[in-house]
Amino acid sequence: MRILVVAATSAEVVPFVAGLRFDSEGELRVSRYTRGAHRVDVLTAGVGMVATAAWCSRALATEGYDMALNLGVCGSFDRTLVPGSVVHVVSESLPELGAEDAGAFLTVQELKLLGDDDFPFQGGRMMNVASPPNPVLLRLPSVDGITVNTVHGNEQSIAAVIARFRPQVESMEGAAFMYACLIHGLPCAEVRAVSNVVEKRNRRAWKMADAIRNLGETGLEILDHT
Repeated sequence: MRILVVAATSAEVVPFVAGLRFDSEGELRVSRYTRGAHRVDVLTAGVGMVATAAWCSRALATEGYDMALNLGVCGSFDRTLVPGSVVHVVSESLPELGAEDAGAFLTVQELKLLGDDDFPFQGGRMMNVASPPNPVLLRLPSVDGITVNTVHGNEQSIAAVIARFRPQVESMEGAAFMYACLIHGLPCAEVRAVSNVVEKRNRRAWKMADAIRNLGETGLEILDHT
């Protein structure tokens, strides 16, 4: 099976890549590996929605893959998701996409620029309807995410986004990856490890090393059960 693994930074997938056998450096920010019978292409797309959407789309248009994984860290709004835990993000929203209206914010759906159920949205959320039937994914907590350009670290903005979108986690790339895969009809999964609670920025409370280690172990386990 040919599998595309997308990460924003190489640091997030160091333990994962350590479990692969290196084959060659490809083009388009892709390094090629194998694990068992699988060819695994690791795309380091860069941070943010724009870079992820562009590089994912190019990779998917250039090569034929059987499935794709997005591996990365995330912040958690849901305090039952403790730092270090790994989750499967099954839906995404774009809470910054819209327009300011004095003190209010209007989403693209409220602006009537996009319907609530226009592809790939269902009820206003981007839904992953093509998740691989993998037993490891099935046992991970399924969560709703948001993808943002600016991660939250202000009490007022945190309260506002929770009230409007009820997210459990946030990242800077997830929706872009999901959108690209859904356009290509490719089975995909956004798998993230919680590095921190979303709150006023407090790096001393982060569990980045634990998150990256657990993310790598889970990613390898997904491959071994594919």
